[in-house]
Amino acid sequence: MAAYTPVCALDRLPREAGVCALVDGHAVAVFRTHDDEVFALGNYDPFSRASVLARGIVGTRGDVPFVASPMHKQGFDLRTGQCLDDAAVRVPTYDVAVRDGTVLVGPARESPGEGP
Repeated sequence: MAAYTPVCALDRLPREAGVCALVDGHAVAVFRTHDDEVFALGNYDPFSRASVLARGIVGTRGDVPFVASPMHKQGFDLRTGQCLDDAAVRVPTYDVAVRDGTVLVGPARESPGEGP
């Protein structure tokens, strides 16, 4: 099993919000949805060229959990990193787990949408 980095206690991660953590040298945005699912994406917004996705607005489009960039509002699927507004753009996704109340972030996923 690949190494996982503890990020924070789940109860410290507000619902429908994100935090940024340094994981293995990468800025990773970690999100908790309204139904307590936890996701991790690269924090870098390719449209604004700023590390801001953790500060985005978390919600759903249909049944797709997403974060909207706080800069230009492009949406990114929290499960796959796919931009919902531009099919040519994707941000990295990371394995994430919650164990004993602690959010853990693992390595970047090899392929879009792959799970642990």
